[in-house]
Amino acid sequence: MTRRLLFLAHRCPYPPNKGEKIRGWNLLKHLAQRWTIDLGFLLDDPADAAHLDTLRGVCAHVEAHPVGGYGRYLRALAHLRPGQPLTLGYFHAPGLAAWVNQGLADRRWDVAYLYSSAMAPYVMGPRGAAGLRRRVCDIQDIDSEKFLAYAETAAPPMRQVYRREGRTLLALERQVAQACDYNIFVTEAEAKRFAELAPESAGKIGWIDNGVDLDLYDPALPLPSPYATPAPKLVFTGTMSYRPNIDAVIWFATAVLPLLRQRDPAPEFWIVGANPTPAVSALATQPGVHVTGRVPDVRPFLRHADVAVAPLLLARGIQNKVLEAMAMGLPVVASPGAHEGVRAEAGRDLLVAEGAPAMAAAIDAVLDGRHPGLGPAARQAILNTYGWQATLARLDPMLEPTGPGGQDAGPQAPARHGEGNPA
Repeated sequence: MTRRLLFLAHRCPYPPNKGEKIRGWNLLKHLAQRWTIDLGFLLDDPADAAHLDTLRGVCAHVEAHPVGGYGRYLRALAHLRPGQPLTLGYFHAPGLAAWVNQGLADRRWDVAYLYSSAMAPYVMGPRGAAGLRRRVCDIQDIDSEKFLAYAETAAPPMRQVYRREGRTLLALERQVAQACDYNIFVTEAEAKRFAELAPESAGKIGWIDNGVDLDLYDPALPLPSPYATPAPKLVFTGTMSYRPNIDAVIWFATAVLPLLRQRDPAPEFWIVGANPTPAVSALATQPGVHVTGRVPDVRPFLRHADVAVAPLLLARGIQNKVLEAMAMGLPVVASPGAHEGVRAEAGRDLLVAEGAPAMAAAIDAVLDGRHPGLGPAARQAILNTYGWQATLARLDPMLEPTGPGGQDAGPQAPARHGEGNPA
């Protein structure tokens, strides 16, 4: 008997060139082994339309609804209601809603996999409850807490906007968690924190770690160097329109790099990632800073760098940039926030440093050769824990009615540390 699954995503899950797309694409490939998938998503980048055929190779049907530009913000404001987050209007597409509603009326799907809490409202009504055997929400990170963190450093009026969004979004996240049969986060820490924020749903909350394509991110691959000079290379990878990444590279370039530029030869800081904002691009005017913009492949920048830095001041969930650098056997120096959620031992698999002097000292130690085993240990830590096959093995029971949080399973608290994947 064919089992059909509705997969709803807030953006195109291909190409896998950023954290949420990497996770989404690997989820789709895994689910396609057991389910017939209808994929619906919001197409917010016109360039992603070139990849629809790739998605059709995995999914039985692909329903892409273009959105974007200032129209999304205007629609979010137009749909703003007291007590509701802007997120509701921003991720609502009438065409996608009509397609979902028709599918629910036709009883087309057995299970809905909702990739982010923003997609849950499409199936949260009575029709969704009646037309689906199970609704699973991959919330990933607690976005409400991210907005509250933004508010701490923002100036008015954005401080008030972020505070309101954080408060109202938490209410939505709690509603979603109650309406869905199971809720998945990207780390154990996020799952436990949300269970504290939403104790009424604690029995149906768990997590699935992100993973790494271990064949793709292999330091033995013959990747040519993108660097033209012999100076030590410090590399940061990530989407450079994302505020935590922006804050991280600005802080590193202005607070940490000047301490390291006293070395001879002075190291270079390479910021590798798409869509750099003007503030990020302006860093390239500083000595030793390079801003690449979008590159076809980040792996050569990792393969031939000396240190990967992850100086995130605000971090939620798990940082793919850390996993990928470690998989390439590259020494990583991370802030405590970037290390949180990564199952790796500080001092053995990567270095963790808080504050500019400590981070500069840790990088100095790596460049001086005082941690010769750090790169191999990093690669081994990823091999032990973060292959996609291992991380996604936990998913299948979560989609079954008798699985975690299922009607026949009884209450189940988040799994203990070490369950599913070895630390």
